[in-house]
Amino acid sequence: MPAKPAPIKKAAKKELPEKKVEKAPEPAPEPEPAPVEPEAAPAAVEEAPPAETPAEGAAEAPAEVVVEAPPPPPPEEPKAPTPPPPPPKEPTSAPLDLFIEDKNDTSVSIIWSQPETVGDSGLDGYLIEVCKDGTEDWKAMNEELHKSTRYAIKNQTTGDKLKIRVVAVNPGGRSAPGVLPEAVLVKEVADRPKVRMPRFLRQRYVAKVGDKINLTIPFTGKPKPVVTWSKDGKALDTKRVQVRSTERDSILFIRVSEREDSGVYEMCVKVDDFEDKATLILQIVELPGAPATVKIVDTWGFNVALEWTPPVDSGNTDIIGYTVQKADKKTGDWFTVLDHYHRLNATISDLIMGNTYKFRVLSENKVGMSEAAVVTKGEAKILKTDIDYKPLPFTEHDYSEAPKFTVSLADRAATVGYSTKLLCSVRGSPKPKIEWLKNQMIIGDDPKYRQICVQGICTLEIRKPGNFDGGVYMCRAKNSCGEATVHCKLEVKQPINPDAEKK
Repeated sequence: MPAKPAPIKKAAKKELPEKKVEKAPEPAPEPEPAPVEPEAAPAAVEEAPPAETPAEGAAEAPAEVVVEAPPPPPPEEPKAPTPPPPPPKEPTSAPLDLFIEDKNDTSVSIIWSQPETVGDSGLDGYLIEVCKDGTEDWKAMNEELHKSTRYAIKNQTTGDKLKIRVVAVNPGGRSAPGVLPEAVLVKEVADRPKVRMPRFLRQRYVAKVGDKINLTIPFTGKPKPVVTWSKDGKALDTKRVQVRSTERDSILFIRVSEREDSGVYEMCVKVDDFEDKATLILQIVELPGAPATVKIVDTWGFNVALEWTPPVDSGNTDIIGYTVQKADKKTGDWFTVLDHYHRLNATISDLIMGNTYKFRVLSENKVGMSEAAVVTKGEAKILKTDIDYKPLPFTEHDYSEAPKFTVSLADRAATVGYSTKLLCSVRGSPKPKIEWLKNQMIIGDDPKYRQICVQGICTLEIRKPGNFDGGVYMCRAKNSCGEATVHCKLEVKQPINPDAEKK
């Protein structure tokens, strides 16, 4: 058993130079053989079996060592064409409308609008840069890009004048800066300026030509604000418009107004970097001119059709209506046929046959009616026409009706010596004749009775009836169509004597 390991060690020693011969073609120098330590013997035993075959072959023919040439490199594959480089990205345009929102002793708040042109690259954010007035040492106030369009610049020194600008950043780089027009003084404002525009001046102020205009507009602010006025974006003409300002208000004064004074007036109050503006729209109006033209379009029957065009001069305000007048050629007097009329054409009717007419039109605005009128050049004559009138056949309605009592007689009780009345009502056509009967006997013209018939109401008055006046009374109505009767019973009683009852 101890004799077997010895040849294994010799084979391991012979294997090392064979391996070096195989690696001879390599340009690198051969490393010196490392000394074999006793502890490495087990490792050599483990590596020996795969090397037995070449070791035996090397012992039989040590001179025939074949060195294999390295394999040829594989053919290179054709490369794809290189794509053209992407177009360079462009930065955005400059931020817009940069102004001061607020400030105090140590900070300034600014606000702006996003750039007009952003592009396909988008917008990553903004850089806010500040430098002291008189220098160009710009420093960024934010380390990371700011996303909002509002920023507060803090921890500043009171009394410093700062120049501020905002730069938009995207993958294309920095945009042109949006810069404040003036340097900002870091100082707290005691009271911001504010224009207190009166309510009646907020919409539009309308005055007539020749009126005196004296408008007072109050404002607030400390220290005293600087007040400036402009008209239609230009400076005021002090020959026409005068302005007087105090610590509390500003007065716009025009001695005699003219139409040229109309326009948009702007008042601006400013304290340091803060300002407030208010707009006043002044409109000076006057009477309009007459309509440009008027003509007679058509005449038929008793009607005339007119058309006219609006006036060239509306008086610097809207036309609210027209007035149309006519005049008969015989008299020449003008009469209004339409007023506050809004259309540009009209039909005048109910004219008199045989007369000749002229027409005129006046325009009207909120000041009043035009002083002049435009008159038709031609005349409209209403011709006489022959009319053959054939009346329609008319059959008169027959209103004949036999008498009919609408209210009958009612039974009554009377007292001796006290007059009483019997009442009934009747209708009929022709008017019926009324007769009164007592106990089937016609009363006639007996003075004891009074007979009245008014508007179909028949009354029989019995004056101071006696014991023999009781009975059955009848009223009879007759006409050519027939007759009708009603009757009632009258009872006459003795009066009650209270003294007799006591006895």
